[in-house]
Amino acid sequence: MMEPDAFSAPGAAPAYASERSFGPTTTNLADLLERVLDKGIVIAGDIKIDLLDIELLTIRLRLFVASVDTARKAGIDWWETDPALSSRAARNALAEENARLREALAAHENGDSASEQHS
Repeated sequence: MMEPDAFSAPGAAPAYASERSFGPTTTNLADLLERVLDKGIVIAGDIKIDLLDIELLTIRLRLFVASVDTARKAGIDWWETDPALSSRAARNALAEENARLREALAAHENGDSASEQHS
């Protein structure tokens, strides 16, 4: 018969030494992804191409992986204002362009009518 583990809590079911796991605990992919999205992770790197000590190309890569809420907490919300990624931003950009064109047209029409009055 196996002896109960000396480290068992009083009143708890006995844990036997042969049943304890001393190795690293396993984490499934869903838990890992949840942690990364909750806390965020930054990956940074630089690629530099030189030829005879002359810098030809430098690429700086900065990658931030996080949930939308975590990114907002970090002050990152560019996807809300990029017309390519947000229909609301696209509508706003279109409305701004429309207003600029109307102002330019009104200024042009006022300029034409002013020049006609002077003729």
